Amino acid sequence: MISLSPEKHQHQIFTGSNMLENRFERDALYFDYSSAANPLLQKIITPIPYQTFSPSFFEGQSSDIMPLDISDKIECEGPATSPSLCANFVRIVKGTLQTSAQATSQIFYVYKGDGRTDACGQSILWSQGDFIVLPSHDYALHHCSETAALYWVHDAPLLRYLGVVPSAPRFQPTVYKHTKAEQKLKEVAIQATTSAANRVSVLLANKAFPQTRTVSQTLWAMYGLLPSGKSQLPHRHESVALDFVIDCKPGCYTLIGTELGVDGWIKNPHRENWIPGASFITPPGYWHSHHNESGADAHVLPIQDAGLQAFLRTLEIKFSHIEPDGSVHVTDLP
Repeated sequence: MISLSPEKHQHQIFTGSNMLENRFERDALYFDYSSAANPLLQKIITPIPYQTFSPSFFEGQSSDIMPLDISDKIECEGPATSPSLCANFVRIVKGTLQTSAQATSQIFYVYKGDGRTDACGQSILWSQGDFIVLPSHDYALHHCSETAALYWVHDAPLLRYLGVVPSAPRFQPTVYKHTKAEQKLKEVAIQATTSAANRVSVLLANKAFPQTRTVSQTLWAMYGLLPSGKSQLPHRHESVALDFVIDCKPGCYTLIGTELGVDGWIKNPHRENWIPGASFITPPGYWHSHHNESGADAHVLPIQDAGLQAFLRTLEIKFSHIEPDGSVHVTDLP
């Protein structure tokens, strides 16, 4: 047996401690505040781009799922349509299709068709125009005897980034019927205070989230009307909008840009033409306005991570207003 003197023993512990500290410190970095305080402005982190996704997928003849994936452009693990959300086109042709996501919240909009979804121990019947919102649940089985098209958005990218998995549902499976949403939208549209508002729309909400008034703790969804011959003034928010065009005629479009002009409209905008069944990304913090020169009413469905943003108090919605005398001001109210 070999014994060490107190001096040698202390030296061995000291050396071992140094090695341990070096191992713990190897990932540590130090930056001057001015070089790292705004990663987006300093081009350290990639911006969220404009992107449009064609509805041609829905014309296929077999059941399939197409993630609207831009993970390569925003440098995150995919599939992802924004840092926190993944949107998907889903096509079901005379049969059953399974969707699966490790997410706290999932919303399915029925673009076309009728069918049934089995999830969370429940069977949910649906038809065109309905919304189905599911809590944390790995998979869902969708059945259709003919052909159906769904728009599916979930928050799995956010959970992947956080390194977590959902452990408990925060709400019950919830269905928003098209007939009820449409009736509420008609009521909103005829009100004098909203008929000329920045947005003529219905926000879908769940009793489980009385503070944020959103469909889930992360997801926000709006059933919106763009009336014929109308232009809705610009507004902006810090959540990413994943917009789905429900129906329109040629002549509907969205203008998107970073700045307002002195006239209250967007300077040097990017134009996104609407096509039924198409989806497009509105980056966070960008001004955007909707325009309908088609001669017929149109409908749009933006889905955002604004449930989470509202809870964090970081959504920061701003609206452009143009007065009859031509003066312009920006407010927090539509």
